[in-house]
Amino acid sequence: MRNTLVDQARQYEMVARAITFIRSNAQRQPSLKDISASIGLSEYHLQRLFSEWAGISPKRFLQFVTKEYAKDALRRSGDLLTTTLGAGLSSPGRLHDLLVTCEAMSPGEIKSLGAGLQIRYGKVSSPFGNALVAWTQRGICHLGFIAQDGLAEALTCLKHDWSAANFVHDQQGALQREAEIFSAKSSTQPLHLLLRGTNFQIKVWEALIAIAPGEVVSYGQLGHKMGIPKARRSIGTAIGKNNIALLIPCHRVIREGGEIGTYRWGTDRKAALLAWEGVQAEVKG
Repeated sequence: MRNTLVDQARQYEMVARAITFIRSNAQRQPSLKDISASIGLSEYHLQRLFSEWAGISPKRFLQFVTKEYAKDALRRSGDLLTTTLGAGLSSPGRLHDLLVTCEAMSPGEIKSLGAGLQIRYGKVSSPFGNALVAWTQRGICHLGFIAQDGLAEALTCLKHDWSAANFVHDQQGALQREAEIFSAKSSTQPLHLLLRGTNFQIKVWEALIAIAPGEVVSYGQLGHKMGIPKARRSIGTAIGKNNIALLIPCHRVIREGGEIGTYRWGTDRKAALLAWEGVQAEVKG
């Protein structure tokens, strides 16, 4: 399991470079030869890389990162949230069928900047690159992707957000969190999240948890299903404040016209996430 995730993280670094080239040249539909040349791999090795990481060929993967695929996914997602937004903060997370439960910090706790709180942290591997995970006794409070040499910078930002907390490096605990989040085996044990945000932000994050892998919604669709159709900009701001990647899947919200839109951990990673999830949903379907 651990070796598989490490291998996938390494594969993702190469895949991300290919995605950058594919997205930059999507209009001319680059050939396998073009893509492989752009990242310094042979066509054979590129084909094998995509097959191992995504389960499909580069040509098929290209279809999942195009605007037309995104627009079609938006159309299919029209009624996605109708039956799922009334469940409250304890909603079914769909990453490998995990159950995700959420607890919101009180305004007083947020104002204290983590005073009296012990936050443990460590580096983990994922199919989408390395990440920094942090947690308390009450649940995961941070999960963010990092560059290959970006752990120190990410940790500085985390400590700034919780400046009064006591931080403890716990790599063994981080590997346990890694297994809980990314294991392909279903779990009946809930994965707890500790949310630090305003009531509005938490309402938006709750709505995000209701979006299944392989599905996307626009900012407008999300606002409509939340009963606040004119709050697109506020929803976008709340999405940008999300500090728990994947488990609160802000990457599944795209623009009305099918454009990927921004993502705090990189638009190419967002494209990779959406395409990978689209492939998995198609296989399972």
